[in-house]
Amino acid sequence: MNLRSLIVAVLVVLAGCVTPAPAPVEVAPVVISQSTWQRVDREIVAASQSATEQTKIYARGAMDYWRTRVYQLTEENFIPWFSSYWTQEWLSMKVSWYTLSAKGEQDASAKRLAAYLLEQYRQRVLAPVAVEIDPDAILGLAAAFYVDILQEELQRISQRHGVPMAQLNGRIQKIPAIALGPPPARNASLYQVVHTQPLNTLPAYAALIDKIHKAGGDRGVDSTDTAMAPVAKRASQRMEAEMVPRGAASAVAAAAGKLAGGLISVGVAGIRAIIQANDRPDSEALIRSSLGNTFDKAWLKLVQNPTTGVMAGTLYMAAQIEGNLVGSAEVPSVSSASGSVDWGPTESTNQQIDPLPPAGE
Repeated sequence: MNLRSLIVAVLVVLAGCVTPAPAPVEVAPVVISQSTWQRVDREIVAASQSATEQTKIYARGAMDYWRTRVYQLTEENFIPWFSSYWTQEWLSMKVSWYTLSAKGEQDASAKRLAAYLLEQYRQRVLAPVAVEIDPDAILGLAAAFYVDILQEELQRISQRHGVPMAQLNGRIQKIPAIALGPPPARNASLYQVVHTQPLNTLPAYAALIDKIHKAGGDRGVDSTDTAMAPVAKRASQRMEAEMVPRGAASAVAAAAGKLAGGLISVGVAGIRAIIQANDRPDSEALIRSSLGNTFDKAWLKLVQNPTTGVMAGTLYMAAQIEGNLVGSAEVPSVSSASGSVDWGPTESTNQQIDPLPPAGE
């Protein structure tokens, strides 16, 4: 290649570098009719209601499993521990100490014993089950389940009506799903809810869960302290009744000398073991009955309460989404399968969808 050809080639390359890139081809947005948007709005409402019903079934199944595991570990871990001879001896020592330090307080030993038993119940039953699942986990899983179903339904609605997903996304950005502000970070649109993964990283959702926790106080677990009260009262009364003869037996054993005293002490211990063994069926029956009744009430509240139960997050978002679509033309007012959720006048935007103008107009 001669010098002239080389120069020409270089000039061609340089000319290509400075040639402006072709302008992007603008695609005109698909014009969606008002009637189509109305049908889309109706189907979003229907999708939310269907997702809510499916989530209720999921949450109920998860709560059934949680209850089953709690009952299993109560039978396997707590009742055998409570009923054992050495536990009863240890509890007797604690009751003795509680009684001596009561300073005249009524039922002091029973109250303190109930608190101790509750702590043991948490450690031996509730904490191990919580490693697998608990109401707090179910609350979050239910909300995520609802959102996943809704996201899939939105994609189907887009395809069914020929609405480009970009335009549908623009529309659902105007539909509130969480409205707890100010500040604005406590608010979230339907678009933000279905496009945030995982859901608990969305500040507005975190604010919603915090509000549910505050409204509910405990999660139905700590209410087992009321179940421990009759168990502890019966145990403390029996143990206090044993203190006087136990003290007298110790005094007689000391006076009888080392050998005889040891035999007397062994005899007294044997009698106490027999008494505890005879009392064991009644004690276990009381534990099962008291814990079972109280736990079932707490469980039912967690399943059914729309503002503090495991469905609270789902029902709140469903009520917001469906309620804010009521203003869209021809979308009927919905009480929703979600159930009634009263969060007070400041918790809703009361904002209605215009009905929204078709995207691109």
